Amino acid sequence: MHPLAYRVPFAVDRSRAPDHYYLVNHSDETLERIRLSLLGSGFLLPLSRRRLAPGTALAFAPRGENLARDSVVIVRWFRPNGDEYLWRVSF
Repeated sequence: MHPLAYRVPFAVDRSRAPDHYYLVNHSDETLERIRLSLLGSGFLLPLSRRRLAPGTALAFAPRGENLARDSVVIVRWFRPNGDEYLWRVSF
């Protein structure tokens, strides 16, 4: 039997874009070892945070020309049971 699908626990708050974005944990779990990296021609300081409790947010500020065309942010995190996940965020 396959495990049930796991819903991505995040939403991206773009209300202060393009200067800042916020990764908001909408789950009931505290997520561990969160890391954001940018793929493409933009720039993002390597961000990592040990934990993100339910309802809290992590700010990030990507920089670059035309991020929507050629860059994505990859979010990596671990659930409390140790399972690792990746999620791609477009601009």
